[in-house]
Formats: sequence, C-alpha cells, structure tokens
Amino acid sequence: TTNALRTFGKKAGAMTLLGDCLKCVFAIVAVRLIFKEKSADILPLLSIYAAAGCVLGHNFPVTLGFRGGKGIAASVGFLIAFDWRLFVLCAIVFFVLFLGTHYVSLSCYLVALIAMIVRGEMGGYGMDRSHTTEMYIVMGFLTVLAFWRHRANIVRLANGTENKVFLGKTKKG
Repeated sequence: TTNALRTFGKKAGAMTLLGDCLKCVFAIVAVRLIFKEKSADILPLLSIYAAAGCVLGHNFPVTLGFRGGKGIAASVGFLIAFDWRLFVLCAIVFFVLFLGTHYVSLSCYLVALIAMIVRGEMGGYGMDRSHTTEMYIVMGFLTVLAFWRHRANIVRLANGTENKVFLGKTKKG
C-alpha cells in the first residue's frame, strides 16, 4: 500500500489498502461462517490461521514467483475482522506515530501482539490454555515475519535514509 501511495498517489494507495484489507476480512468471515457451529470454542485460533494464510499468500504469491508485498495492509484487515479493539488500539498508535514522524511504523504489530496476549490472559478469547498459547505463537510468527519483511526499511531508518510519507503537498525548502 505504501508503495502504491508513493508511486501512483492517494487514490491508488487507498484502493490497494482496501483490497489488501478485504482479503483477510473475507477469509476470517468465511472461517467464522464455516466453523461457527462445530468449532465455536476455537474460532479465534482458526481466524488467526486464516489471516496468517492471507498474509503469507500476500507476501509470497505463487503467481509472482513468491515475491509479493510486506503484509501490513493485509494485517490491517486481519485486525479489523479478528478483534476490533486491537484494531482501534493499533490505529491510535499508528496515527500518533505517523503524524509525529511521517514514517509508517511496525510498532503496531508489537502493540497488537502485546494487546492480544493481555486480552487472552484475561479470558477475552474464550479458549483453553493450549489453543490460546497456539494463537500467541501464530501472532508472534506474524510479528517476526513483518519485521523480517521490513528489514531493509529498518536499516534505512537506522541510517536516516528512509523515505517519509506525506499525505498532503509538502513544502520544498
């Protein structure tokens, strides 16, 4: 989405974001519809597996020689469909950091992981210990994958050469 925004503008960026988000939303909705009767007790775990499949398919598409995106926009759809509270928390963190730095931050993935663990430990997902732990492991994997896919961006941030993202016109100095 960030590349579409930088290369083609706001409309293309918004359309890319919407499409990438919707693929995870649709996958989670499908899982919930298919398994709501027989596996209601582990729907959060099944939902995160559906999201992981979407993110992996986004990052490593067969049709593009396993060279795809970085999975963040698909992950936004995952958070929207999985647990709106995590989405709202991450959106707040994202906008505070973005508006303050003009960098698109991976810290939201860490916030989502921590919030998921906190909510899970409070019984918020209604699963037994082993399924809840498995859910944390899948989310941990997605978090590590997001950081790994952004390793070049992280290096550029450390070197001070990462491109900032501006949604409006910037003043040339």
